[in-house]
Amino acid sequence: MRELQLRLDAEVALRNCENELCEDKPDPLMIAREIGDEYHALTCALFAYGNVRSIVALLRSLDAQWIDASDEEILRATQGHYYRFQNSEDIAQWFITLGRLKRVGGVEETFKQGYRNGGILEGLSFLIETLYDLNSYRSTGYTFLIGKPIIKISGTSAMKRWMMYLRWMVRKDALDMGLWKSLSPSELIMPLDTHTFSVSKRLGLLHRNQCDLKAALELTETLRSFDSVDPIKYDFALYRLGQEHIKVR
Repeated sequence: MRELQLRLDAEVALRNCENELCEDKPDPLMIAREIGDEYHALTCALFAYGNVRSIVALLRSLDAQWIDASDEEILRATQGHYYRFQNSEDIAQWFITLGRLKRVGGVEETFKQGYRNGGILEGLSFLIETLYDLNSYRSTGYTFLIGKPIIKISGTSAMKRWMMYLRWMVRKDALDMGLWKSLSPSELIMPLDTHTFSVSKRLGLLHRNQCDLKAALELTETLRSFDSVDPIKYDFALYRLGQEHIKVR
């Protein structure tokens, strides 16, 4: 494992630069960094599924200032915008919800209310529940975008988009923004997607066969043995290794 850790540490150092977020290597974090606030970053994270170039194209078409507009203005502005499971109404309602969240205290402040009761999973669950409480609108696309509160670890998805959002908000380096101060990087959970899952299995970092929250927690514990202070620093490097089909062993 020591040799693997050294290899991954080198990969982390190599990837920790702004050139990793460019037109040749698009990533939704590019758009989140351009705006630099917790609200549009959440939009960027939750829409981060599917083809990365399509994700970036959509995010570039969305105006971060919509959350400060009236409901009627948002509904007009989002006409013609859609992405995979979300139609224009879903996108409009998301910005309406996000604006309401801003007016009741914001993303970090809402997360902290749940976090104080038991940690990161409770914080995420409370935040998701609050988003639903703020807007009675429901559709398949809208609920897919936000996801479900974490009732129990067993049978829960890896929550990849939410865990990635927390990584962006909490960690601070050439990639991640470090806008939040309410929790430590040591508490973060791995944002596990198919690329990271596959490469982690291949490297022997993960043994669970299902890409779910249990697997994300298992991988996090393995990486914590490499770096207990900042275990999720390996996320972006592992993701790129899988995405770019680079052989480590």
